[in-house]
Formats: sequence, structure tokens, C-alpha cells
Amino acid sequence: MNPTPEAVTEALRRAGLRDVLVDGTNRAAYSTDASLYRLLPTAVVRPHDRDEVIAALAACRELSVPVTSRGAGTSIAGNSIGTGVVLDFSKHMNHLVSLDAEAGVAAVQPGIVHAALQKAALAAGWRYGPDPSSHTRCTIGGMIGNNACGSRALGYGKTSDNLLALESVLADGTVLRTARSTARADAVAASPLLADLDRLVGSELALVRREFGRFGRQVSGYAMQQLLPENGFDVTGFLAGSEGTLAVATEAMVRLVKEPARRLLVVLGYADIYDAGDAAAGLLPFAPVALEGMDRRIVDILTARRGPGAVPPLPRGDGWLFVELAGDDAGELGSIAERVVAQSGSIDSMIVPDPVVAAALWRVREDGAGLSGRSPRDRPAHAGWEDAAVPPQQLGPYLREFDALMTEHDLTGLPYGHFGDGCLHIRIDFPLAADGGTAAFGSFLEASAQLVAKYGGSLSGEHGDGRARSGLLHHMYSPEAIDLFGRVKRMFDPSGLLNPGVLVDPDAPTDHLRIPAAKAPREPLALLYPHDGGDFSQAVHRCTGVGKCRADNGGSHGVMCPSYLATGDEKDSTRGRARVLQEMLNGTSVRGWDAPEVHDALDLCLSCKGCLSDCPTGIDMASYKSEVLHQTYKGKRRPLSHYTLGRLPQWVRLSRKTSRLASKLVAVGSRPAAAKRLAGVDPRRSVPEFAPQTFRAWCAKNGVAAFDPSDDRPDRVVLLVDTFTNYFTPATGRAAVRVLRDAGFEPVVVERDGCCGLTLISTGQLDAAKKTLGKSIADLDPVAAQGLPIIGLEPSCTAVYRSDAAELIGSPESARVAGKVVTLAEFLATVPGWQPPDLTGRKVVAQPHCHHHAVMGWSPDAELLKRAGADVQRLSGCCGLAGNFGMEEGHYEVSVKVAERQLLPALAAQPDAVLLTDGFSCRTQADDLAGRAGVHLAELLDPGTD
Repeated sequence: MNPTPEAVTEALRRAGLRDVLVDGTNRAAYSTDASLYRLLPTAVVRPHDRDEVIAALAACRELSVPVTSRGAGTSIAGNSIGTGVVLDFSKHMNHLVSLDAEAGVAAVQPGIVHAALQKAALAAGWRYGPDPSSHTRCTIGGMIGNNACGSRALGYGKTSDNLLALESVLADGTVLRTARSTARADAVAASPLLADLDRLVGSELALVRREFGRFGRQVSGYAMQQLLPENGFDVTGFLAGSEGTLAVATEAMVRLVKEPARRLLVVLGYADIYDAGDAAAGLLPFAPVALEGMDRRIVDILTARRGPGAVPPLPRGDGWLFVELAGDDAGELGSIAERVVAQSGSIDSMIVPDPVVAAALWRVREDGAGLSGRSPRDRPAHAGWEDAAVPPQQLGPYLREFDALMTEHDLTGLPYGHFGDGCLHIRIDFPLAADGGTAAFGSFLEASAQLVAKYGGSLSGEHGDGRARSGLLHHMYSPEAIDLFGRVKRMFDPSGLLNPGVLVDPDAPTDHLRIPAAKAPREPLALLYPHDGGDFSQAVHRCTGVGKCRADNGGSHGVMCPSYLATGDEKDSTRGRARVLQEMLNGTSVRGWDAPEVHDALDLCLSCKGCLSDCPTGIDMASYKSEVLHQTYKGKRRPLSHYTLGRLPQWVRLSRKTSRLASKLVAVGSRPAAAKRLAGVDPRRSVPEFAPQTFRAWCAKNGVAAFDPSDDRPDRVVLLVDTFTNYFTPATGRAAVRVLRDAGFEPVVVERDGCCGLTLISTGQLDAAKKTLGKSIADLDPVAAQGLPIIGLEPSCTAVYRSDAAELIGSPESARVAGKVVTLAEFLATVPGWQPPDLTGRKVVAQPHCHHHAVMGWSPDAELLKRAGADVQRLSGCCGLAGNFGMEEGHYEVSVKVAERQLLPALAAQPDAVLLTDGFSCRTQADDLAGRAGVHLAELLDPGTD
């Protein structure tokens, strides 16, 4: 009988574990990784140190509870999930222990993020060589687990090649320390386990030499070749890639390499990806540090998702090789590049000396894993067979047969990969949710395994076997080799405690699949989910788990995911929330829209929409949260803040039409805490007060006319009059009028006082939101029908017309309006001859509103400020207020933590800079927490005064 979560929790806490998660929300969040597989853990332990790892293993041995190690949970093969205790090292054991800048070595804990190690190494004049595309969030422990490589493995090797020493804990609690420098005789003398392992390998030398280490990317199975006498009985290298089935890593010593002075990218174009595969091996003599392949299909989907400007110009062709050369002599690199082009057999080529252009091209390749989450047929594409490798000389023929196999099975995907190593990555649109989908998936996996074995390849080239491929290892290894794996496993872990079901005695690759267990909601949905065919389940399962929401976005101008960056808790990441919603849909551990686990996971979602733009697969957690709140509370009593903050525009209009008393009740300002609590507002918040004169009143006195459909003047533009601009910051509207008149246009406004319904949407009052937004769409449609630009000033409201209206209404009228709504910067960028005022030398700290970044994009604003000559520091991330989120009781601390990541430090560092904040929320947050007044872009460009 399996012990209950409560029994496991009691045992773990009795053993002294300080951070044990056993609640339904966290168990659901950890139920899967970046793979197709789902196993609900009994508990999650986030150890603080090695002693806690030993204590956790002791408690689990006592109860016969399996243990699975986990880093960032970015495993694509299902290596880091299990039914017992999951050890998450990313929360506490995430430190750089030491860095020797003279010797070029670093000691790290397993939970340290690759990017954090890299930042420290680069500062010391070194770099850590392996660089997976998930480097912004993957951990070194996870990389050791599956022997990760990355794009530059040709130059720097796999993780195992850069691993100098390892401290691990065995299932019985023994601490095992191994080092590459340790002589074989010393290793076996110091450890009875290693002595037995040496004898085992010695008895099977012919088998190991015949079947293991045949080419560089043979990562599947245990790396038995590392234990051969001629390889120095390298137990450290052997443990890399063992996927936590033999030991639990607690500290590692890694080798660093010198950063070359220069890099030079050569891009080669071929008729197709097969020809690119044929050519790759022939370029290896030029010693590239990276040799990557990419297909037209991935370029097409990126262009479709993000526009034609998303991909820099490429050489002619439908398949490309990216060849990176590195060294200290620019002339020598240029000469090598020319020889690469001459001998490449390409139909077109380009040498890219500009590092900015090269970085943009590499980002196309780097985003491949996430972008490929949608197939060319715009269907969900999945992992499962995404990591096969063959000897590089066999890559072209293998690619041709593999593509034919996909056609035979009516499947598509976006191929790319490490072609210099013979490694292919591809996600495939397996019909997992269809009847017979699981069987079809299994049939394809078997055929694919047979094909890769035919070419002498490996089922895994760097992701590990996990639950996706362990059950297929018999296709590439003999029965004797499979038996050898079992004998090794039993030496290290005789009770099978560590990561059972992986590598040895594996589960079938069709067991524990996540998507077939999902069910469509029975209730009618309020949102349309146009990009998912109206299917909420498909929308939620867009999350493939690549974990970009866990990345520090400080240098990328990203937003996602502010709550995770504030708390460091998986349940507060976009991925964690998606996993809880997926559990809700399968209905086993989380039941119903109103399940406490669902609301716990969504509570700290700021509805910032950062995931809409930053998640490679297009998750829109803000919309999912709105749907959950709608389904939970329809026909029921709602939280107090839904009636106050959620209906703020209605209360504002009502208070303006009635008494001064009502106005004071709405604008509580500095009133006592009790009054704020009455409105569901955190007492530490100040609520902005009304402006003395509304923007509409000013318009009436200053010649801003109402839209007249019979007026055919060509210089008209329509200003969206949102609630915030009208009642709280009319100075923004007045400035916009002056800017537009100065640019040669005459602003007009629609006659009726409308509302986009944003606060209703964010609180899940979707029936009311649809009604409210529908009226505004009806007022704006005649404007759009005449082709007039509709200029939004408040980014969150502008974004509703551009994006949310399609989700909520989806009518031709809403599409027509969406097509004409623009930001001020977008509009001014289209005005021929218009020049912004000279802002040369003006220091500007810019906090883009999250919805502005996510829906419209902030590039036009950045370009306008560049033209004006301003010295701009553009902040990443969210300000932390996010509309009603930061105002509500229970959210203040997280709201402040979010602001402390970017906004508040920037303001402290530049006390004399102008704070540019188009968003009303951002201005409120800066004023509340730093006493700094923000200005709108219109005010920064304002040519005059009232």
C-alpha cells in the first residue's frame, strides 16, 4: 500500500526537512515537466543542503517511496517526474560555491541556473561551454542528469566533457565523491561500490567497446565507455547522463573555457534541409564551434507568428547551416569563413561580421524549441521523438527517410538541430487527443527507433531517454547491453528507489501520457479561443513546459513571468498554472473550475499578458484566468474587489453624475484603512483622486469635436477616450491633442462615453464585459469603416480592442476596429515628414506597460525616442501593480517585490531622469512606492501648454 501524502509529509518533517510541499496545487504543478508525461508526486521537497538530501532519502527508504531529482523541470523526455518525492534543487541549492579565475574551474550546487553560472564566468574572463537553448532557466544539475550539450558542443563538448568532479548521494545515504583526476586504482580502493563496478566492466570489455561510444552524440543509455580502462575509469563522466537513476548530485566542479576574442557567423543556404544535412560533415575540418541546421518550416512559422521583420535576411534556400567560427585573429577567421563558403556546396551564403545581426539570427534558431510547439498545420506539436542523433556522415540520408516516415504517418513538424553532431530536434503533431492517438504515437516511435538504429544512431543526442525513449532502447542495444544496464542500476540502487521507470525496467513510452487524459470542459465557454479552435483544453495544453516563464528577463525586455520571479515558486509560474489547469481538465487530483488548487495557482497571476508574447507557444494565462473566474462565480457571490475595482469605470461614471459623497467613497485616497478594506483595497495603497476637469469636458471647450460620419476631412483621427485618461489623467489627453495637431491632424472623439471593459475582463465578469465592450465596438465601427485611425492612449485599453475583443466577441466589427486601433507611436511612425521634438541629452527611464509590450509591441516607441535623441533606459518586466492586482488585499507584498526587480532600482539610480510610463498602473506604482511622477509619451512629445 502506498503511503499517503500526509504520512510522507510527517516522515520528511520528522527527518528535519524545512521545505516540504504536499498541497494539491504544488503537486499538480510538479506533475509534469517539458515532456508529454504526467505523474502526480506524493510530495515535493526543496532541500537546502546536502544533509537535507540525505535526510530526505532516509525518510523515503523507510517508506519505500521513490525519489526523482529535478532542476528547472525542462526535461523533454520525462526524466524529472515521479510518483513519490520530487527533489527540486532550484529553490535553495542554487548557488555558485566558488570560482577559481586562475584555474578556470567553478564549484556549483545542482540548482544553479546555467545563465547565472555563465554571467559569473564571463565576468572572470571565462565561459561555461555547453549552452542549451534553455540556458536562461535550465540548471547545471539538470544538464548533468541528461548530459546536455547545446549549439556549441562542437567547440566545447557535452556536459560530461566539462565535468571535473561530482559529489553525489546514493540511495542508501552514502556520499560518493568522484573526480576525473582520480586514478583508477585509487578510485576502486576507496569505494567497494566502484571496485564492484570496475570488475563488472572488466568482465564485459568486448561488449562495452563494441556498443558504446561509437560517435559523439550517443547519449542513450548509460555511458559505459567512460568506465573503460583506456578512458581512465571515469566515474564522474559516467554518472553524467544517468538521469538521477544511480545517484543524487549535490555539488559539481565544472571546467570553464576561455571566451574567444572574436566570433564570426557564416550562414549557408541549400535547396532543402536534406542537402544541408549532406554538407554538414564536410565542414567539420574547419573546426567550427557550432554547426547548426534549420529548415524553411521554422522560418515560416516564426514569420507567421511575429511578422516579416522577425527573421533577418537569410541566403536563398529552404534549408540553412549556421557555422560559427571563433578565435582571436579576425583576419584568420575571415579567411576560414571564405574557405567554408567555397567548400560548402551551398547555393547562397552570407558572412555575418556584425554581432548584433548574428545574435538576431541565433535567436531564430534558439527559439526553435518553443516555436516548434505548433506544427506547420497549426496543430499542437509534441516532444517524444525530438532528439535522435546519427553519425554526422549519415545525417542527410537519415533526414530523407525520416521525413518520408512522417509523411507515411501523416505527421508534420519543424526540424532543426545540431547538424555538426548529427543531432536532429523536431516536435511532431501527434494526434494524441484523437481516438487511437496513443496507439498511433507508439507505432511511430517504434518505426523511428528502428530507423535511427539502421543508421547506427542514438535515440537521444542530448535530452536523455527518460520515459519517452527508455522503453525503446532495445532497438539500438543488444539484450546483453540492456542486461548490463540493469546490473549497474542494482549495484548503485538495489532497492530501485531512484527515478524508477527510467532507463532500467522502463515504463512503455505510451504510459502516463498527459494529453489523452485531458477532457474538454462541459460548460459553455465565455471566451472564443480563436487560435485553438474554441478548445480550452488545447489552449491550456499549449504549454509544452519549456519553462521560459522561469527565466530572468532582465536583459531581454521580456515581461513573463513576474510572479514567479518574485516568489521563485513553480506554482506561480505560467507553466505551473498551466499544469494545474491541465490537472483540472483530467479531473483526477483537481476537480472543477472552483477547485482551491486552481484559485491558489491563479491568485498571484497579474494578468500582465507577458506570456502572450514571451511564451514561445503562445500561452495566454490572463485569458485563462478570466475564464476560470467567470465559470467559478457566474450566478454566485463574488469577492468584494470584483464589485469595487472590477467595476471601477462604472462607479467612476456614477460618482461623477451623482453626489460628492459618492465621489469620495470611490476615490478613498488617503482615507483610513477601514475605508480601503471596505472597497477590497490594501490599506497601504493610495487610490488616485479625480481630476478637477474631465478630458471630455476639456475637449468640448477646446474644439475637439465628436466624430461625424458625414465629415470627410482627410486630416481626422479619432482619440479613444478611456476611463483613466478621462477622469484621472486628462493632461495626457490634452497633450495628445496638441501633438496630433502639431503633426497636421485634427483629433475627434466618439460621442458616447464608452468603456473597453478591461476591469470586468480581468475579474472574470465576462458577460458584463461582452456587453460593455460590444457597445464601444458599435460606436467605433463606423470610424473603422471610414478607415480612420483610432489612437489609444492607455495601453491596457488599447490592447483590449487589439486582442481581447477577438477572444470575447470575435465579430467582423471587432476585427474591423482592431485593424484600425493604434498606439500614438505607431500612428506617428506612419506620418510622412513628421519629426519628434529634439530630446538630445534627455535621460529617460521607460517602463513599458505589460499589455503594450505583449499586444502592440514597444518597438515603435523605442524607435521614435531614438529619432528624438533621448537617452533611454528601457526596463524589462512588469511594474507590479497591473491594474487591480496590486491594489487588492493580499497582493501588496508580491506587487512590491515585482517593482523591486527593475522599476525601483532604476528610479533610485537615475533620480533626475524622466520616467516614461504610458500605463496608468505604472504611473500609480511609481508614485506610490518611489514618489516619482511619470509622464505619458504624449506629454514627453507635447509641443505646447494649455
